[in-house]
Amino acid sequence: MKNKFMKIYEEIAVQIQEGSLKSGSLLPSENELAIRYETSRETIRKALKMLSEEGYIHKVQGKGSIVLDVKRLDFPISGLTSFKELTQKMGQRAKTSVVVLEKGLPDLYIRQQLKLAKNEHIWEIARVREIDGEKIILDKDFLAAKFVPNITEEICRNSIYEYMEGELGLSISFAKKIITVEDPTEEDRLYIDLSGFQKVVVVKNYVYLDDASLFQYTESRHRPDKFRFVDFARRK
Repeated sequence: MKNKFMKIYEEIAVQIQEGSLKSGSLLPSENELAIRYETSRETIRKALKMLSEEGYIHKVQGKGSIVLDVKRLDFPISGLTSFKELTQKMGQRAKTSVVVLEKGLPDLYIRQQLKLAKNEHIWEIARVREIDGEKIILDKDFLAAKFVPNITEEICRNSIYEYMEGELGLSISFAKKIITVEDPTEEDRLYIDLSGFQKVVVVKNYVYLDDASLFQYTESRHRPDKFRFVDFARRK
């Protein structure tokens, strides 16, 4: 049998997820919630503490508990997580469209990023990520073809990493990430629903296999209102 505070936590969490409790609104006070749920303030405090820890609310001294925007996606800074893995709990809310899939010789900039010789080919892949009907990410991937000889649109729509690890038997190990805020390009304006935003958040990834071979350079271009870039840090 669930604890009372867990039932309260789950009920309020569902209301936030479904939008009946709006982002930016204040929850009722602890006293009001205690009366509503016919329980003690201590039980309410436990439920609110869990809601805060799980990112549903933010408690402000003297003001109360503010509902946070749970439609933002948490992107781990230090991890190597695919978009598919991030959005598995979202079901049909998330959709990927492949707008570019070409094999060829890279331009000088991409060749330098991947440290390739002049005659080495790459796969250029551009995917638009849509959530709740809004196009909010443009992922531009450049893969060294010597590691990934063949790739299909279906693989790109599903998960490139899943294909590489499951089908090709490659071991993706680590990445260097650079995060910048930039003016949108014409390509961004074409593929992202910018909704008046004048900047995009760009995450550049240099991804390596376990033998330290650099196989991928990525620019993941995000509309800034839909994401939180999170990390866990420990002081040594």
